[in-house]
Amino acid sequence: MSGALLVCGATSGAGKSTVASALCRIWSDAGRDVVPFKAQNMSNHAAVTADGGEIGRAQAMQALAARVAPDRRMNPILLKPSAAQTSHLVVLGDEVSVTDAVGYGHVACGLRGVVLDAFTSLRKEHEWVVAEGAGGAAEINLLDRDLVNLPLAAAAGMPAIVVVDIDRGGAFASAYGTWALLPDHLRRPVRGFVFNQFRGDPSLLESGHAELTDRTGVPVLGVLPHLGHHPMLGLEDSLDLAATARPVSSPSPVRVAVVRLPHLANPSDFDPLVMEPSVSLRWATHPDDLEDADLVILPGSRTTVADLAWVRERGLADAVAGTDAVVLGICAGYQMLGRWVDDPIESGAGRVAGLGLLGVETTFATPKIVRQTGSGYEIRWGRPVTGEPWDLAFEGSHRGSAYGTSVHGLFDDDAFRHSFVGEVARSRGRRYEPSPVPYHAAVDAHLDHLATWLGEHLDLDALDEIATSALPISDAPGWA
Repeated sequence: MSGALLVCGATSGAGKSTVASALCRIWSDAGRDVVPFKAQNMSNHAAVTADGGEIGRAQAMQALAARVAPDRRMNPILLKPSAAQTSHLVVLGDEVSVTDAVGYGHVACGLRGVVLDAFTSLRKEHEWVVAEGAGGAAEINLLDRDLVNLPLAAAAGMPAIVVVDIDRGGAFASAYGTWALLPDHLRRPVRGFVFNQFRGDPSLLESGHAELTDRTGVPVLGVLPHLGHHPMLGLEDSLDLAATARPVSSPSPVRVAVVRLPHLANPSDFDPLVMEPSVSLRWATHPDDLEDADLVILPGSRTTVADLAWVRERGLADAVAGTDAVVLGICAGYQMLGRWVDDPIESGAGRVAGLGLLGVETTFATPKIVRQTGSGYEIRWGRPVTGEPWDLAFEGSHRGSAYGTSVHGLFDDDAFRHSFVGEVARSRGRRYEPSPVPYHAAVDAHLDHLATWLGEHLDLDALDEIATSALPISDAPGWA
């Protein structure tokens, strides 16, 4: 068998990424050659492919679920927001331009061929493709430029399901409203509804499901229960950061405060800390949030200079400089901790004073550095230069209790994480017992958990039947 399926959402945050990840793992467990795909992603949470391309973090997690290597084609269009109405445009892994919300409509139409070619080439090389939509599937103001939802399904001859978040309320209205707003040719690919994040007895929904199907002709394939305190890893959307919280078992955990920058990038850096039972992680937006922290982290950012200004405006600069906690900067956060940042590229602001906790001096230059390293990966314009001692294991500089690195993903390494957090704990008189489960094993168990969650509550035979109804590549109608 072979097939393709588009997982759409009635709204943003409905659970598309989670359902797609779970389905990739289920089909991989069944011995199928499956790959993920998302035509267009808007996120500052990126991953790096082996050949130095950028794709959305969610697609990298889905590739892991499918047990395949991340590929540029899995996310051919990535928009990385840099301001309220502008984004940096990444096409097939390479940043090519900056675009605004209005002008992107014309750009998007010109990228239709890129998207369909990437999808088609993956279908030719693999048996199954799990595609993910973006936002809501019935954004009628954007349908003429929609590369990622039902217009793509129609062009590729691919069936779709719509995921509805019932936890937020209004689920039946969201499901029916999505279907009702669509033109007839975009309703046809919709083959099922999935209700997600339900708390309670699903039998209470049966009469509503029957009426929804009666009105639309589209069946409900199942009801997924709320995942409770199960932490969500590899998040795509900053709106979902609260989902990284989990109960802490230690009576005296290492308290980590991560500054939640407005243009925060790559929060997956902290997933390994979330999985540590002796670590308590919180997001900080106010100086009070840093009180009693043992480790303060300035994370990556898509707009280093703008977020540095925000840190000052919020009073966090003085709080970071005055804390007795260990301070760590990652990528843009590392640059912020230095003497100055000279940025003629990203912001055009020129030289801007840093926080002065490290001796690093950073100049932005081209080409953009996008690469995997032995201990993680890098995505940056900045070239930090420092006179401070160089710690090769950490790949950054340090002075006193302040540290910095340009490398994302360092905490994924169990030995490094245990050593670094252990030193923080000893210096602060906290109790740290490293997790006995290697991080990569914990991620694998997380994906297995999602597969079980989906498999127990959805009609997998119906999903198979839907996916295998995808048209052969040669019969796909293409863009209207």
